[in-house]
Amino acid sequence: MTDEVRITLRLPADLHAWLVTQAKSARRSLNSEIVYRLEGERTTVETDSESP
Repeated sequence: MTDEVRITLRLPADLHAWLVTQAKSARRSLNSEIVYRLEGERTTVETDSESP
């Protein structure tokens, strides 16, 4: 099992609504959508930092 940390997150209402829409479209929970997007960004940043 993966270690998990619970946090409280404040989002602007329009960003929250957009994320909810994206999550429903992808058939994911809001939490899963946020994690999916953050992991994707982390991969992008790590790949960019490895580039010359």
